Amino acid sequence: QVQLVESGGGLVQAGGSLRLSCAASGRTFNNYAMGWFRQAPGKEREFVATITSGGGSTSYADSVKGRFTISRDNAKNTAYLQMNSLKPEDTAVYYCAVRRNSGRSSYSSAYDYWGQGTQVTVSS
Repeated sequence: QVQLVESGGGLVQAGGSLRLSCAASGRTFNNYAMGWFRQAPGKEREFVATITSGGGSTSYADSVKGRFTISRDNAKNTAYLQMNSLKPEDTAVYYCAVRRNSGRSSYSSAYDYWGQGTQVTVSS
């Protein structure tokens, strides 16, 4: 069992930055790929970014490419999402997720454990 706790959300002006953190419990964290997803009001949950278990490979949604960076520190059992040049359309609840596989995936159905989410609000 893996438990995930996100933090770092908040209110920021357009053009600003935030860094989200996802702290994971469990000794096998470094064997699992991780992902970030988001859900805006009235919309379906969508893929944001994913990273392999070792951190050597990442993938991003086109809407955040060049602005967001996913990373992980396996020694700290923590993953991060650095978000720069934020836009109002980035406003959503952001979720981190873990899949019991070392390979990354952009499909939410591929993930086995989810955090409770953290709100990110970008004002114009």
